Amino acid sequence: MRDIPRVVWTLAAGRFVNAAGSFVAFYLFLYLTGPRGLPVGQAGLISGALGAGMLLGNFTGGWFGDRFGHRRTLLVASAVAGLGTLAIPWLPVIALAVTMPVVGYAGAASGVSQGALVALAVPAGERRRSVAITRAAFNAGCVIGPPVGALLSTYSFSWLFVLDGALTLLVRAVTARLLPADPARPSRQGTGLPDLWRAVRADRGLLVLLPAVVVVDVVYRQLYSTLPVYLRDHGQPVGLYAGLIALGSGMILCLEIPATMMLRRRSALGLIGTGYCLVGLGFGLFSLGTVAWLAVAAMIVLTCGEILYKTTATAHVLDAAPPALVGQYQGLYMGAATSGTILAPPVGALVYTVAPGLLWPLCAVAAITAGLVAFGSGRRSGTGTATPPADRAGTTPDGSPDRTAATAAVTGPAT
Repeated sequence: MRDIPRVVWTLAAGRFVNAAGSFVAFYLFLYLTGPRGLPVGQAGLISGALGAGMLLGNFTGGWFGDRFGHRRTLLVASAVAGLGTLAIPWLPVIALAVTMPVVGYAGAASGVSQGALVALAVPAGERRRSVAITRAAFNAGCVIGPPVGALLSTYSFSWLFVLDGALTLLVRAVTARLLPADPARPSRQGTGLPDLWRAVRADRGLLVLLPAVVVVDVVYRQLYSTLPVYLRDHGQPVGLYAGLIALGSGMILCLEIPATMMLRRRSALGLIGTGYCLVGLGFGLFSLGTVAWLAVAAMIVLTCGEILYKTTATAHVLDAAPPALVGQYQGLYMGAATSGTILAPPVGALVYTVAPGLLWPLCAVAAITAGLVAFGSGRRSGTGTATPPADRAGTTPDGSPDRTAATAAVTGPAT
């Protein structure tokens, strides 16, 4: 781990602090329907606007980083997100409806540029460990954040948003001092959406893989929508559901980095496909009953799948990116890999309402099919590994030769 660049550890520390103090996504709806006294429908629209802004930011925010520099974009977007969050307690309702999608977009754009900086700090083909470190930091923060938020909410909901915004601005200030400047970019370069679509259309394997990413995310996020309802309807206490989520988070924290290091030379698409199939198998186990030991077994299996595919898929898509489009590829993957946050609740609720006995078998079939598609996408692109073509590995983010020089420019001197 000593060869991991300093910039990766810096960004991972920032992700940990941000995740530990991220309360908007968890508590905004409760705040709007509680202290603000808004009707459920109105609160849902404002909360949905936040989610819509995040999804749009994931898909398109990478353009700003590729065009203006990822460090600059990260700092500007995090400042907008922090100030917007800080102002929530004092904004009138109409201003909240306008501000929430902006906050969501800025937060997502900041995350995309953060991911691109992590990718550009190491050579293509060596990115799985760096992605695993930042994911572990994020998950560690998510373990701390919700209970701290619950404690603060008993005192004042306003403090949740004040602390969230203040921590975002604090991380931004520290990051501004520790991250090196963006490398100089050529005066003429194509970084618009047409360049992205041309590159993606030329990669048939990626075109096949991205729909599978969406399908698996819709399946995976049933954990946070229909699964707690299913367990409740079958007489299980909320404590079982909370224990399952804690079990999954603990497994990720303890196992993801070691697994990534041990398997980093294995075929990326093989690991992704296996992970998808394990997610499907895990959800299929829920259909066999709701006794505690079976639910625990299902959670263990699907979390093993998550450990295999999430880090690997992120690095694989970034390795496929042309140097000038790393941010947009990061955003494209993040958009696909978070689409379940919007699609999973209505799709799962519809199936559970119409044919509750079919929900988990359908989840199993969908995820396993996506796994088979991931295996097959290697034949479409002509490779089953995460190693990009040699001409990509030998260029810098601005298109000039010598990847080593670019890496040194991003990481700074070793500590």
